[in-house]
Amino acid sequence: MINTIIFDMDGLMIDSERVTYNGYVHEFEKYGIPFSMERYKLFLGKQAKVIRAQIKEWYGNVLDENEVADNVNQYIQDTFENQGVPLKQGLVSLLQYLKKNSYTIVLATSSSRERVNKILAQAGLTDYFTDSICGDEIKNGKPHPDIFLKACEKVGSKPEEALVLEDSESGILASYRANIPVLCVPDLKFPDPEFAEKATKILTSLDGVLPFLLQTKKSSSNLCEKGE
Repeated sequence: MINTIIFDMDGLMIDSERVTYNGYVHEFEKYGIPFSMERYKLFLGKQAKVIRAQIKEWYGNVLDENEVADNVNQYIQDTFENQGVPLKQGLVSLLQYLKKNSYTIVLATSSSRERVNKILAQAGLTDYFTDSICGDEIKNGKPHPDIFLKACEKVGSKPEEALVLEDSESGILASYRANIPVLCVPDLKFPDPEFAEKATKILTSLDGVLPFLLQTKKSSSNLCEKGE
């Protein structure tokens, strides 16, 4: 029986990936460097240190990757402060249902603790979560399973009692390796077949999570009634 729901943040809960992409475009323009969406998609679901290392590999001869990353983070922060945090369709109603029905709700994101705390507070979402685990608190980020296993450990749940909600291929693979079922709600990129087949189900929005939970609960109840 599923009693723990693990949320990713960027691209899943908040519509931040487009803002982040615009931030990179804005920053690279200072150096006369074009930056494509296809290249940005390689960052999805990755830890900050991995992204900085990739920037250094690509452009380290003409810029400082830490300065670029810091400026992009400031761009995102300024955008959220001026325009508000853009929440994904169905998020708030789903969180309200989960909290009302005593699910354990955990945030597991590649973002840093400082950034996560600030965004949750800005969006008024902090109180929904039982606990959280952030990218700067684990050694190996997605697609390694560590973050999801640590999330279960922090709240005392078994992987078989959990469900992950993700948007990225890295997140799907991390969940698969942790032996936790995952619902994928694609954002900027629909998962390639090798990743899509590892997802329990692919949804068009977070509105599809509750029907899945209700169906899963009903199926489990039927099994119990039959003594199976």
